[in-house]
Amino acid sequence: MSNEVNMNDLIALCKRKGFIFQSSEIYGGLNGFWDLGPPGVVLKRNISALWWKDVVDLRDDVVGLDSAIIMHPDIWRASGHVDHFHDQMVDCRKCKKRFRIDHLETDHCPECGGELTEARQFDLMFKTFVGVAEESGSVAYLRPETAQAIFAQFKNVLSSSRMKVPFGIAQMGKSFRNEITPRNFIFRSREFEQMELEFFVREEDREKWFEFWVQDRFDWYMKIGIRKKKLRLREHRKEELAHYARRCIDIEYEYPFGWKELEGIADRGNFDLTRHIEHAGKDLSYFEEQSKEKFVPHVIETSAGLDRTMLTILADAYHVEELEKETRTVLRFAPAVAPVQVAVFPLVKKLADPVRALERDLRRWYKTFYDDGGSIGRRHRRQDEVGTPYCITYDFTSPEDGTVTVRDRDSMEQVRIAMDQLRPYFDEKFQYPEKSPADA
Repeated sequence: MSNEVNMNDLIALCKRKGFIFQSSEIYGGLNGFWDLGPPGVVLKRNISALWWKDVVDLRDDVVGLDSAIIMHPDIWRASGHVDHFHDQMVDCRKCKKRFRIDHLETDHCPECGGELTEARQFDLMFKTFVGVAEESGSVAYLRPETAQAIFAQFKNVLSSSRMKVPFGIAQMGKSFRNEITPRNFIFRSREFEQMELEFFVREEDREKWFEFWVQDRFDWYMKIGIRKKKLRLREHRKEELAHYARRCIDIEYEYPFGWKELEGIADRGNFDLTRHIEHAGKDLSYFEEQSKEKFVPHVIETSAGLDRTMLTILADAYHVEELEKETRTVLRFAPAVAPVQVAVFPLVKKLADPVRALERDLRRWYKTFYDDGGSIGRRHRRQDEVGTPYCITYDFTSPEDGTVTVRDRDSMEQVRIAMDQLRPYFDEKFQYPEKSPADA
């Protein structure tokens, strides 16, 4: 068995099985933009639902926000994005490729040995226009991150929710960055979705909460099925830290292209709220009734990419197995994220009616799929490739004794189970862990 993922094989599987397509493919595609097919949509929604459940729903100290993608441009001036959100880029006069300066040494580019142009600033924010005329007064930006809306709406959320420090505001949504060189499939794209939490604390409590969120977020990836041995923590060196950060730790995953950031946890101090107080002239401080103290909270931020998490789950689940007579490709998704949890088959098509009824019944509790095309073995292989944990086969014995065959994706073992016991059987199998499981 091998799970050493070849990215080309993974990309091919994602297209063949409908997980991910190149955006605008019939027109030659648009670099850095991707579309999700049927199983990809479900996989992504499952991941986002689990993040929201664990970060917001199961906690009494976190609330949610859903802000506009286009906000007042002064927000981005206050945050520093207008002045500082740039990359230094160069072009190769020989091969005509464009490179970020900070990637030249690590990527050994350009490979052609050509001459590079002088470096120039490359704006990472997408500009747009609000109103009827394209004039300087109507310039706006597609947000490059979801965090700033949380800071801008801090006072409104605080007063309406009656939360007390320490507490967090979570947001999930689209962000846009005009990346010079989108690469590694959906790892670095120009349009992507973020899952961010800004957790507001007293200054003296920031270290305690920083350590808490580092561990909590690290454990979460194991809960959704990613193996611990492929994860690690890496603390930023002082020279790496963003201008607002006192400390930052990345959760990294070992992708086929090396160890890369999966999520960042940062101590942002009170930089953001202070900047918006200065630029907007509004009081964004917090008043603690018990101590009668007024202060600007400090912030611990957890920032993850939903698309990058999806790629991580796909890469970690991808396995190729050499069986006795064939090679099997299988995605070992945890049941909680699997696009299909239970596939239901009739042994032959003339048994279709009761099987369709069974599938419709199970659909109320699980993500199900009906298939009656080809041999049972072929149907099993198709479900292996999309990561379905269990397949049910209804045969000629089923009407007589009320049992069906349930086949396990990973072990490929098959057991006979009474149809009225399917729900308790799957409920136990699909139970979402309260804590991260031990490394597989």
